[in-house]
Amino acid sequence: MKKRVIALALTGAMTAGLLAGCGGGSTESQAPAPSQAAESAAAESKAPATDAKASGTFKLGGVGPLTGDAAIYGTAAMNGAKIAVDEINALGGDVQFEFQAEDDVADGETAVNAYNTLMDWGMQALVGPVTTGSAISVSAKAYEERVFALTPSASSTDVIDGKDNMFQVCFTDPNQGVGAADYISENMPGSKVAIIYRNDDPYSQGIRDTFVKEAEAKGLEVVKEGTFTKDTQTDFSVQLTAAQSAGADVMFLPIYYQPASVILNQANQMGYAPTFFGVDGMDGILTMPGFDTSLAEGVMLLTPFSADAQDTLTQNFVKTYNDLYGETPNQFAADGYDAVYIIYNALNAAGCTGDMSAEEICEALIGAMPTISVDGLTGEAMTWAATGEVSKAPRAVVIKDGVYVTP
Repeated sequence: MKKRVIALALTGAMTAGLLAGCGGGSTESQAPAPSQAAESAAAESKAPATDAKASGTFKLGGVGPLTGDAAIYGTAAMNGAKIAVDEINALGGDVQFEFQAEDDVADGETAVNAYNTLMDWGMQALVGPVTTGSAISVSAKAYEERVFALTPSASSTDVIDGKDNMFQVCFTDPNQGVGAADYISENMPGSKVAIIYRNDDPYSQGIRDTFVKEAEAKGLEVVKEGTFTKDTQTDFSVQLTAAQSAGADVMFLPIYYQPASVILNQANQMGYAPTFFGVDGMDGILTMPGFDTSLAEGVMLLTPFSADAQDTLTQNFVKTYNDLYGETPNQFAADGYDAVYIIYNALNAAGCTGDMSAEEICEALIGAMPTISVDGLTGEAMTWAATGEVSKAPRAVVIKDGVYVTP
């Protein structure tokens, strides 16, 4: 079966949970020209009325991969966060931010070191980490030290499990697996599905597990599964051959964009063209250096953000991002942007002041998060459970003519 451009309309709220260009060790925000996006985001965010009033300057830290294989994720998230910080500061309101981002190269131990560097700097709240492995490592320390953390894109439930100070912007791994299986079973009846996933990665494994469970419940036929590890993600000929021999006409890829690019290239060389169905970790593939974007034609991505959306908030953000960084923002940039505005609204709802300690702010924001509703780039009326999961409706994009298109 040839690759198809498929319209995806997933409706209903799903409880929340993942990951463009330059590198660096430590970055601080530099203000762009004021944008209408700031006023728009602030106006569309909703918090309950309170007698308290947030004020002062808050030190906001960021942790993500700014260099290395996952730099597209981390740099985008931190760039998006910096835009939001600069917009809020440009409003000249009572709340101001200082922002500093540290590089963790998507490594858990390095992420803890980055977190420690930010704590030495005086961080009062954290945007990050960006990737699941790093977020799991940092979450334990942030929980122990009572520092509020909002990860833009780490989607595993292990990040927030048992940690009342950890919250997520993007929907969780289980919900990505369920959503993907539901869509395929409902809109592609009779499909034979193959799965290729990385079995030493909590993100990939988690999505695969819930996809398989939901596929079985919906009567969706999974005819072949192939696995790989971080050390074996350069050759997928065996997995692809097995899937083709099994007659798979849909290939589910709960993986990141780097191995996905290899799979698409090798499948093309084999003349094997199933419908490729990915998840949010595949966002970034169109800006991957050296990748032939024509190979991704018709690929579907489950994602909460599409840069071609016509609402004012998205269009202002896309223009600002493009002006500053010379490229179209991906979902991770949008996640980072939303994360800052979410913290901004929680600070206002809690009436925090800049002279409060990180621990005091943490306890205040834990109480505020389940009470706020935020309209952002990645979801309307986003709300949070006390467990840290976000509730919002997922969307998908289709790659057509080298760009993401909303069906």
